[in-house]
Amino acid sequence: MIYITRKASFNAAHKLSRPDWTAEENEAVYGKCANPNWHGHNYQLYVTVKGEVNPETGFLVDLKWLKDIINVSVVDKIDHRNLNLDVDFMKDKLASTENLAIAIWDELYSLIAESGAHLHSIKIYETENNFVEYFG
Repeated sequence: MIYITRKASFNAAHKLSRPDWTAEENEAVYGKCANPNWHGHNYQLYVTVKGEVNPETGFLVDLKWLKDIINVSVVDKIDHRNLNLDVDFMKDKLASTENLAIAIWDELYSLIAESGAHLHSIKIYETENNFVEYFG
């Protein structure tokens, strides 16, 4: 079993707030992240796949193919967008980094499985100090 990771970057705005809570409740739980005027991050996304090396190619997966899958299915949909308003796979979800990681997993899982590899993890750095890692 071998693991290989592809990194991608994107910029996106979001706000953490529940529509069924008051502004005061949202601020008490989410602090500055509940700013009604949104805020943004320069995200770093790491997609790790695992499996066996193909003896013919020497690859687990072609990294160009993996890059293209990540770009078309995720980055092109979220880069320079508002996660709360513009991203189809975040519709009706609280736009936390945790929920974003799960949603990205859901977008990529079957596409990667079609290649014969397995999605191992999604890691998203929201800031240099905060990241989420999801294993499905």
